[in-house]
Amino acid sequence: MNNVLRYRGYLARVDLDADSMVFTGTLLGMAESIAFHGASIDELVADFRFAVDHYLAECEKSGRIPERPASGRLLLRLPPDLHAQAGVAAAADGVSLNQWISNAVASALQPVRDPAGKADAADKRAERSGSMR
Repeated sequence: MNNVLRYRGYLARVDLDADSMVFTGTLLGMAESIAFHGASIDELVADFRFAVDHYLAECEKSGRIPERPASGRLLLRLPPDLHAQAGVAAAADGVSLNQWISNAVASALQPVRDPAGKADAADKRAERSGSMR
């Protein structure tokens, strides 16, 4: 996931428009389309952060609740044999099936970091609480 940026709990996919040689990005997991761009990585990151800050400020100004990329709830359908195997593995680890699946997903994903290589504050809170978005 090296083409993903994270800021204040929001994720964005980044691409290069090779025709115009401009980096473009869009926030992920949102019904509202929020895009940003930059001619350099620094400009791209600055415009990404501005887009998120602007979105949150406009929500606050208009009294809207900001949309979040994920609620933390997920309906997961598994084949019965896989479901049973996961249940046995969770019991063997002494955790709930929900916690076991959360741990498995977390270990399968490498952390998405900001350009300086640091998790943002929302990510740090999630890591401390053991929750994932």
